[in-house]
Amino acid sequence: MKKTLFFGALALAASATLAGCASTASDTGSRPPAESAAPQSQANAADEMFVTMMIPHHEQAIEMSDIVLAADGVDPAVAEIAAQVKAAQQPEIDKMLSWLEEWGVAYEPEGSASHSAHGGMDGMLSAEDLAALESASGDDVGRLFLEQMIAHHEGAVDMAKDALAEGNDPKVRALAEQVVADQTEEITAMQDLLAR
Repeated sequence: MKKTLFFGALALAASATLAGCASTASDTGSRPPAESAAPQSQANAADEMFVTMMIPHHEQAIEMSDIVLAADGVDPAVAEIAAQVKAAQQPEIDKMLSWLEEWGVAYEPEGSASHSAHGGMDGMLSAEDLAALESASGDDVGRLFLEQMIAHHEGAVDMAKDALAEGNDPKVRALAEQVVADQTEEITAMQDLLAR
């Protein structure tokens, strides 16, 4: 009788242990680990670099456009290009800032927008270049703007191509494709204006 009770208790303990293991296994199978519960960003270092560099790049293009739009005697076709650049690039800046916030990447506009901080960035104008644009007038401001903005756009296109080669986030890649298409088209239009 004692033997029967002992083996019965042993069988009961074994079945309880197995049931516990089974429930643990099924729990881990049906429930993802805590770290994968939150959606993960697909952005990699190349995406972050493109966005953090393109924001001040766009900001400078808007600054250049503002100078031309405020100047007297500018060719209306040049003013139209400046207005087009400004209208296209501000919404893109807003979009990129929202991505950095979503990714938890700190962005310091004071440091990023300074011309000395990004003097080596493709197409960025120096403080002297901007001063020359501000002091020019009439046809000179239009011609200088076109020359500077062509170089500025070429830099942005190169940066966008790098993002397409190395980036991972679909939103960033879509923006990079748009930058290549839009700014290549604007470069052609500006070259045509300069040739007149």
